[in-house]
Amino acid sequence: MAKATAPQRGDYRWFTPITTRWSDNDIYGHVNNVVYYSYFDSVANRYLIEEGGLDIHNGSTVGLVVNSGCDYFAPIAYPQALEGALRVDRLGNSSVTYGIAIFVAGAEVACANGTFTHVFVDRQSNRPVPIPEPMREALAAIERPA
Repeated sequence: MAKATAPQRGDYRWFTPITTRWSDNDIYGHVNNVVYYSYFDSVANRYLIEEGGLDIHNGSTVGLVVNSGCDYFAPIAYPQALEGALRVDRLGNSSVTYGIAIFVAGAEVACANGTFTHVFVDRQSNRPVPIPEPMREALAAIERPA
């Protein structure tokens, strides 16, 4: 399998700061691989809340993660300032696959990038539902060009 190439800042449409924490570092002195998934989750959900109107407490529709993956290119460590970058790689009827990257603040090349798929479901039944229109519009705004 060919090694992935680190993405560039210009490959993404939306950015948000990430604050590293002392506990993010592992015994080897860098951010542990599992922490990246927490960053991915925070980046995607922050966008959905701020731009798409996701109501995590009372909304009838919620996003469940059904798939995720990550490629690592360079180590990061507390107390580095980071940025999470987000784009939509695939927008379906009830699901969305994001491209998410982690950059050292201001860097042009990502330290890591991942994929993350949400399926939107009815909170009560856990059955898939169409992505609500305000959220769909927000996701379409950061969709990767074909």
